[in-house]
Amino acid sequence: MDLNLSGKTALVTGASRGIGAAIARELAREGVRVCLAARDRSKLDEVASSIAAISGSNRTTVIAGDLREPAVVKAAVDAVVGVFGRLDILVNNAGATKRADFFSLTEDDWQDGFALKFHGYVRATRAAWPHLRESRGCIVNIVGVGSRAGSAEFTIGGSVNVALLNFTKAMAAIGIKDGVRVNAINPGLVETERFGRNIERVSREHGFNREQAIEFLLSSHGTTRVGRPEEIGWLTTYLASEKADFIQGCVIDIDGGATRSL
Repeated sequence: MDLNLSGKTALVTGASRGIGAAIARELAREGVRVCLAARDRSKLDEVASSIAAISGSNRTTVIAGDLREPAVVKAAVDAVVGVFGRLDILVNNAGATKRADFFSLTEDDWQDGFALKFHGYVRATRAAWPHLRESRGCIVNIVGVGSRAGSAEFTIGGSVNVALLNFTKAMAAIGIKDGVRVNAINPGLVETERFGRNIERVSREHGFNREQAIEFLLSSHGTTRVGRPEEIGWLTTYLASEKADFIQGCVIDIDGGATRSL
């Protein structure tokens, strides 16, 4: 399927690894020029090099900085417009929240959880909106299935994620008037470094080996396998394309069927 994305430009936050890096690569495969934003410059350069190898040309620029800082968010938006002349796609992906027993979580843990993922998405949306309105572009918010139901050890992440779904719906309503499409993706278990840490946590708590820990996680989610980062990338590229022009304000779960609520 030709998604007609060649020549478009995108800003992908949290693009140094995992889902963000996979999304950036899949967009580049479709001919999109990508600005990669995250804290780790060396990792960002690795992703940029992998994209150059895929596309056969330099379709990336890199912004290294802490996206908790408003100035860094604005610099990332300014960079993609300054280098490529326009902004068509914003993928909000940066941010991970601490998973632990509620009573062990500190005030700083909660502040940090909202600072990067929630406020980072809000600031990037605000900074990018004038450019997306001009290009009649789109936003894809990467959120998570933890938004769908409360979890005792995921109180911060669940709270942040459900707030982002509400934010997605609100911005989609504004986007109808301004010509900007806004949607969200809820990944389930995906094979990333964070999933690896989850395996280690389960192994410690239950005395499992790696295979047993994975089976435990799959069983608890009611699924048969772990997702691959590129699968999130494929869905993101579709939502960013004109093929998805009638999709607005949607929340799409990509979790192997783990989410059974309406």
